[in-house]
Amino acid sequence: MFFANHILGKYKIVSALGSGGFGTVYLAEDTWLDKQVALKVPHRQNLNFSELLREPRLLASLDHPNIVSITTAEKQDDVFFIVMEYVPGETLETLIATGGRLDVDRALGYARQIAQAVAHAHGQGIIHRDLRPANVLVSEADVLKVADFGTSRFLEIAAHGTTIIGSPPYMAPEQFRGEAVFASDLYSIGITIYQMLTGVLPYDTPAPSDLDRLARGELVRPPRQLNSAIPGEVNDLIMKSLAPDVADRYQRASELMADLETVAAGRRATPPTTPSPPPSLPPTVSDTDPGLAARLRSRPTPAGGFCWHCGKPLHARADRCPFCNEAQ
Repeated sequence: MFFANHILGKYKIVSALGSGGFGTVYLAEDTWLDKQVALKVPHRQNLNFSELLREPRLLASLDHPNIVSITTAEKQDDVFFIVMEYVPGETLETLIATGGRLDVDRALGYARQIAQAVAHAHGQGIIHRDLRPANVLVSEADVLKVADFGTSRFLEIAAHGTTIIGSPPYMAPEQFRGEAVFASDLYSIGITIYQMLTGVLPYDTPAPSDLDRLARGELVRPPRQLNSAIPGEVNDLIMKSLAPDVADRYQRASELMADLETVAAGRRATPPTTPSPPPSLPPTVSDTDPGLAARLRSRPTPAGGFCWHCGKPLHARADRCPFCNEAQ
């Protein structure tokens, strides 16, 4: 654990940003370049050097605007650490926790950015395995950056990984069996979209006794039951992402991206509804004959008088007093 102002090579620690299973991340200043960076320091420093280099080598193979980029890996004062870009902003988890559910268009935009990052990683043969809002950074420019690919692995000869890694509320049923596949990440994205649009998870952390129900899809309520503003096609997209059977789920992030873009394009093409105009009133004189209306306005109104008999006021053009009934 490092504190503010600790010096690690050319880096000056500013503050701790967070800690996970792999290590602790610090905000630091590169004193040579006068630039803020993020330093990730693994908890286990006693591994051999090739093991320590495993994550940075993995990250170095990923180059995408929606993935936190790596600058280098170093060892100073017997401390191994990874230098990454610093993303000013907050996590998607914090955004949902403080602001509640997102509107549909914003959630769809965020989902597309996450899917783009995952599609790039899958193209490199990498499964994230721990996709969740806490691992997604939202920059001040509203650009999303997926972080923490350290729990990922290369898909080499085997068709899937064999290690149980992930956060239970976001894990696909097969991940509990140590059988992570590409579609497992898409399940996690589905949970994340669900949370963005409803503000809550579809279910609590599954207990061991719940795993059979999870595998049968009995724990998930359609998100539209919690938020009626969710369009039907978006509800269906989420439920497809959360299909308990891998074969019924999206198989590639590119497929999910295509459906997200189709839904977003349809919403852009649909003009916003406007209130109906009030029912038309019968035409007035000014509608049918503006000239007549002008003439009526210019015609002088005769002034009233007084009764010769009782002296009370008379209406204009009155020929008999309404009070004493005398002719005028």
